[in-house]
Amino acid sequence: MLRIFTIEEAAAAEEAGIDLASAPPDLVSDPRYREVAPSLFTLTGRSHLEAGSADDHLRWAGEMLLAGADCIYCSGSMDRVEHLAKEYIPVVGHVGLVPSRAGWTGGYKAVGKNADDAMRVYRECIALENAGAIAAEIEVVPPEVATEISRRLKRLSLWSMGSGAGCDAQYLFAMDILGDPTNQQLSGVSHVPRHSKVYRDFAAEHARLQRERVAAFTEYRLDVESGNFPAEEHLVRMEPDEWQRFRDSLPES
Repeated sequence: MLRIFTIEEAAAAEEAGIDLASAPPDLVSDPRYREVAPSLFTLTGRSHLEAGSADDHLRWAGEMLLAGADCIYCSGSMDRVEHLAKEYIPVVGHVGLVPSRAGWTGGYKAVGKNADDAMRVYRECIALENAGAIAAEIEVVPPEVATEISRRLKRLSLWSMGSGAGCDAQYLFAMDILGDPTNQQLSGVSHVPRHSKVYRDFAAEHARLQRERVAAFTEYRLDVESGNFPAEEHLVRMEPDEWQRFRDSLPES
């Protein structure tokens, strides 16, 4: 599973055989999205802090499913999850380190490292299952805890982000895999987290392309200043007789 931000990443995920993706609403709503990624099972959503009332959330979720999403992220209460699920919205919850609720779990750090916290993660997974969710992201939870919880769940699929290989799917951000600082700016994240892995160095490629941009712009400026651009091959000339007729029709200067 990948978190993607661009049409190009969606197309690459489809071609690479990725099964699951999480994408921002504006990307899923882009008509090109399903053209380039027809089989990519796609999650989209908003933080519960942005979604409005339960009915607002339901209405918006329906619009996103019609736009091409397959399931809807919900980081809100179990009542909210149940409200959506009762209307047959495929809901994906979030447990462990949930950015929009990080203040409740001690900040941006691993969750479930002691028995009491691990039990809270387990109970939240059970609650999501009972509320009708189809899956949950489980983020930065010790792998032994995540694996045991996943083994005990009957209907809830667990998607691991930094929680080991014992869940039902692995989830990383495409920008981390690609070492892509451009998309890190889009997401608001400026570093590669410990649980991720960098497979390519797009930062170096972006730097190389930027050098090429500067070089091309400089050559263009120098060509203009020296009179080398435009050259004859860049121009569209009139036929000589038309040019003469035009000149003859001009008033005297």
